[in-house]
Amino acid sequence: MGKTRPAAANVRPARIVLEASDHSAAFDRLVDRVFGPGRFAKVSQRLRENNDAFTDLSFMALDGTRLVGGVRLWPVRVGGQPAVFLGPVAVDPDFRSHGVGGDLIVHACEAARRLGHGVVVLVGDRTFFEPLGFQVVPRDRLSLPGPVDPGRTLWCELIPGACETLQGKVTVR
Repeated sequence: MGKTRPAAANVRPARIVLEASDHSAAFDRLVDRVFGPGRFAKVSQRLRENNDAFTDLSFMALDGTRLVGGVRLWPVRVGGQPAVFLGPVAVDPDFRSHGVGGDLIVHACEAARRLGHGVVVLVGDRTFFEPLGFQVVPRDRLSLPGPVDPGRTLWCELIPGACETLQGKVTVR
């Protein structure tokens, strides 16, 4: 796992907590505000439909009682093997570029590793995710449920060797 950026001096560090039922609506509103309605057309959304996020691997960032960010992890299968899918991760625009998103991702991935998950997969910007320990998936190793730029299909190996045999179609568990 890579290191996160330190928070800027003018922004208090957000406190990361496990998502609770009273966070759900606020996080959904934040995701809507950050990504807009176009998010429903993305390949990532196909892996969230008819699926339930891991309740023990979804985290929110709070500034006092204000929800300023969050990340959810989802159970998926890759060629029949269990894996974890990350997303969405969303941060309030007032808290962007202060390490909140990176902190959430590192926290969630470390929690997944502690629970015995071997690999986290996502579709995202490699310049953001590579410093956090993610790598571009080699071509033709994963097949997502729709077209996606192969340079944006990333994974992070949480347990050494977990990616060696991981190959195939990514599906909802």
